[in-house]
Amino acid sequence: MTLGAPIHTLAAALNAGTTTSEALTKEAFARIDDPDGEGKRVYREVFREAALAEARAADARRAAGIVPSVLSGLPISIKDLFDVAGKVTLAGSVARDGEPAATADAPIVARLRAAGAVIMGRTTMTEFAFSGIGINPHTDTPRNPWDRATGRIPGGSSAGAAVSVTDGMAAAAIGTDTGGSVRIPAGLCGLAGIKPTARRVPLDGAFPLSGSQDSIGPLAPTIACCRAVDQIMAGEDVSDITPMPLAGLRLAVPQHFVLDDLDDHVSAAFSRALDRLSKAGAAIIDLSLPELLEIPKISAAGGLVAPEANAIYRELMARERARCDPRVATRIDGGALMSAADYIDTLAARTDLCTRVSAITRAYDAVVMPTTAIMAPPLAPLETDDDLFHTQNMLMLRNTNVGNFLDRCAATVPCHKPGEAPVGFMMMGETMGDDRLVSVASTVESVLRA
Repeated sequence: MTLGAPIHTLAAALNAGTTTSEALTKEAFARIDDPDGEGKRVYREVFREAALAEARAADARRAAGIVPSVLSGLPISIKDLFDVAGKVTLAGSVARDGEPAATADAPIVARLRAAGAVIMGRTTMTEFAFSGIGINPHTDTPRNPWDRATGRIPGGSSAGAAVSVTDGMAAAAIGTDTGGSVRIPAGLCGLAGIKPTARRVPLDGAFPLSGSQDSIGPLAPTIACCRAVDQIMAGEDVSDITPMPLAGLRLAVPQHFVLDDLDDHVSAAFSRALDRLSKAGAAIIDLSLPELLEIPKISAAGGLVAPEANAIYRELMARERARCDPRVATRIDGGALMSAADYIDTLAARTDLCTRVSAITRAYDAVVMPTTAIMAPPLAPLETDDDLFHTQNMLMLRNTNVGNFLDRCAATVPCHKPGEAPVGFMMMGETMGDDRLVSVASTVESVLRA
């Protein structure tokens, strides 16, 4: 049994004694250390000695009959913005290298450790998590596993998180999602990903970008894997998913905003997925939902992320701006242009829109759309062309940001044909409707993976 298999399969192998946590951890390190692999671009920091000690401890506990969770003994990666006791939290930057070390693990890290997970290290990310592309000029950018020859983006901001899973450097990864930063790399790299309702998982100890939109979620091979990790981070008991019956499942497809400007490959994959679900018994309902067109209008004065990021980073920008990614710094600077009155108006308009959209969408089991409007583009042109970067970044973030702006839970699963460029199929649930959403996502995944 090797990494890349679903979490529950790995756990069964550990329970059966056909592998050990130490063996899985060493396998992950071998892939990280492979000079021909992506390890140097995937991990910002590797916790080699600590991880091996945790793996051996997990094996000893299992031998004594102590298995605290399905994650016990499994290698897990965490994004480079989670606090780890005794270490500086860099958040994808070099400008924070002089900051004090964290005095305690972030709560989600502490919960993963208590569940027996082996924390492998911190993965690379867009600086300060402020982009859906995944580029970082300080640490380099992992290449998408689908087309290494071309060198395509993995998606961001949780770029290293996705590739740590696809390349067998971790059984699952923890990212953050402010506008899509879990679901975008999951979708572009052929993984499942969950963005929970933000309030379910504590944000303490995760270096922030936007207090209004930040959330923490997992990337893993399947929805069942993601859900187990999500429940542990939320402090809930891990329970099996009860799939929704497929017959009569009501899936609403918004006809405004989220279907605009799809590339041909994404459009074809999404249409095929809807057709397969329909033939399997789901009710696919075209939903007008012009209310989604209000999101860019409400955000026209600056949205919520940029001004909140500016409030967080303005002092650091004043001292260290020259050491920051200029694209990220420019977006942070832009947040200073928003007036307090405009910010307050945006918060009020968001609350009103959430209420009005929920009154419409609660009649359906999920609202579905492509995770991203375009497939993973080549990396090289994006590194040099600011206009292209901006255009494709906005397309990457557009659909996923709907869930963040509306304070919803959402999940993505692959819907492309084997061998093709990965395409994500996204399902959005209601606020605090996470249990129902996961049931829907599990059912949809079973059809689309068949």
